[in-house]
Amino acid sequence: MSRFFLGTGAVLAGLAVALGAFAAHALSGRVTPERIDVFETAARYQMYHALALIGLAWTVRHWPVWQMHWAGYCFLAGIVLFSGSLYLLVLTDTGWLGAVTPLGGAAFIAGWALMAWAAFSG
Repeated sequence: MSRFFLGTGAVLAGLAVALGAFAAHALSGRVTPERIDVFETAARYQMYHALALIGLAWTVRHWPVWQMHWAGYCFLAGIVLFSGSLYLLVLTDTGWLGAVTPLGGAAFIAGWALMAWAAFSG
């Protein structure tokens, strides 16, 4: 499982860099500056949680408790729901996707709560 989180975190971190560059260069002049900010927010949160997955991979290898495993899955779900919905919102100009974004935020919070639970209970 630690290799899965490490590999996935590395891929998602690299993708966050590419998407941030895409926002800065390809989207400039095509969408409003506010939409570029939204896209960059998605890339930033993707990077934060990709790095969290990389750190979690080390932790799971040395301390394989169930809370850490589920924290990783929550971070993955958060990236898909939070960042993914914001990317699609900007690229498709589909406003209803904004309703999905808080679900991703809740998944991020759940992941951090699970990590804290594991740290303080064990």
